[in-house]
Amino acid sequence: MVFNKFKNKKLIKSPEQIEGIRKAGLLNNAVLDEVAKHICAGMSTEDINTIVHEYTIAHGGIPAPLNYEGFPKSVCTSLNEVVCHGIPNEDEILIEGDIINVDSTTIVDGYYADASRMFIIGRTTPEREHLVKVAKECLELGIKAIHPYCHVGDIAAAITKHAHDNGLYVVRDYTGHGVGIKFHEDPDIVHYGKAGKGPVLVPGMVFTVEPMINIGTWKVFVDEDDDWTVVNDLELDSAQWEKTLLLTEDGVEILSE
Repeated sequence: MVFNKFKNKKLIKSPEQIEGIRKAGLLNNAVLDEVAKHICAGMSTEDINTIVHEYTIAHGGIPAPLNYEGFPKSVCTSLNEVVCHGIPNEDEILIEGDIINVDSTTIVDGYYADASRMFIIGRTTPEREHLVKVAKECLELGIKAIHPYCHVGDIAAAITKHAHDNGLYVVRDYTGHGVGIKFHEDPDIVHYGKAGKGPVLVPGMVFTVEPMINIGTWKVFVDEDDDWTVVNDLELDSAQWEKTLLLTEDGVEILSE
């Protein structure tokens, strides 16, 4: 009954759709690999946008963020206290010790794949090292909690516990999401919550897990100057990692990371 319920809502992808999303994921991974080759102190976040845009187009893809609901760039670059949706800017220059999230979504033949990575610019503080490390561990533990017919809350509980055990906070205002046919689909994948709660996840679903982990508070605000940039409410650091996942009868396949 659970399977049929979700199938009727078209949340379960066909083998053909999964193959299309997998292909998009391969290019999305390559885009982030290209960023990793070049990112360094002295470059601007607009330089990152140029790398993402040109590499994506040259390899037959489309950068999904560009013009999405008015977003003006091809990638999100979220620096230090920026939680997500940072807009690349030629005046925003990376310096030694910065931490930055680069969030790329790629369309190939109409299919979407979404992932983000954290980058540490040169050497940074122990506090920032800890934040980036724990944020990645939160993602990994969230993925480890996924199995056929689990609840979304099982993912959230694993993430919440690890963040709190390390003195950090899980942003509650933004979630992971279904992905593949559209940029954002059902279900919402919350990162803060209790085990056994929320929607049931079934084989054939494709979705992201992307916990945003803050120092000092879970609260955020949106910059009024651009209506996009989400900032830690205390203007302390934030970190995020994201992967696109396929739930199978045997567990989880990572489609983009």
